[in-house]
Amino acid sequence: MDTLRQFIRYYRPYKGVFFLDLLCAALISLVDLAYPQILRWATNGLFTGAPETILSGLLPIGLALLAAYVLQALCKYYVSYQGHMMGANMERDMRQRLFDHYETLSFSYYDANNSGQMMSKLVSDLFDISEMAHHGPENLFISLVKIVGSFVFLFLINWKLALLLAAVVVVMFFCSFFQNGRMQATFLENRKKIGDVNASLQDTLAGIRVVQSFANEDIERRKFQGSNEAFLRSKNENYRCMGTFASSNTFFQGLMYLVTLVGGGILIANGQMEVADLAMYALYIGIFISPIQVLVELTETLQKGFSGFRRYQAVLDTAPDIQDAP
Repeated sequence: MDTLRQFIRYYRPYKGVFFLDLLCAALISLVDLAYPQILRWATNGLFTGAPETILSGLLPIGLALLAAYVLQALCKYYVSYQGHMMGANMERDMRQRLFDHYETLSFSYYDANNSGQMMSKLVSDLFDISEMAHHGPENLFISLVKIVGSFVFLFLINWKLALLLAAVVVVMFFCSFFQNGRMQATFLENRKKIGDVNASLQDTLAGIRVVQSFANEDIERRKFQGSNEAFLRSKNENYRCMGTFASSNTFFQGLMYLVTLVGGGILIANGQMEVADLAMYALYIGIFISPIQVLVELTETLQKGFSGFRRYQAVLDTAPDIQDAP
């Protein structure tokens, strides 16, 4: 929680852009949620009338949808452009602050830490942090609006089938929660190993004249190969966790369709649900599942970003041995 609080303060100079970004994200989600409801209303009402009534009603509905999709496109442009720029500005601020702090640290810190590791924190870590700064809140907000909104409509269409789906989602959430801790550890280890690769590369290239003068190329190749293989092993463990996480979530998403088909069939057989409502359920299930898939992919971005931010914050928390007087 303390890490999250420290990260949030970097949003303060850009809070106007941030809240407008969330507003645009909400509008994008609401337009997606509105279409199945409009289709349901038209199927049960407008399309059951006379041909003249249907044709006269299509024009205002078509114009309203066109205006909604134009608004959605404009919101998407703002989110894609200004949202990414917000993350880039935060990345610049963090990089400048980290560089300024590097210049205040004592010689003992540089003796204990390789410059390759420090460069990794200054470049690659901060790039992933900027991606998290933009995509994290935006995708999380869009997904929550779609999940909550679609579930409300599913509940209004048929609450019994909605409760069955809710049970599947709860089990899916707990499985994801337990896998999340393991993924976090692998991403942090991954950061350390890529730093080791950078450190080995920096040592070799900085002293290439000495290496070639004493014909130590084979020694340096073995050193780099060791750090390179260690990075591959950490990536292997990382991808194994990601594969388990993604496959389990894919299974639960398929289970939702299974529950909808079987549960909906039972309710229709018992006269507790209309066939047209089951068709609407299928549309909302698609809207319900797509943000879950986004959240699954977002987990990787968040894990990379927070693991990088912890390394970044650890440097800032390092106080120099000698400090200037106030």
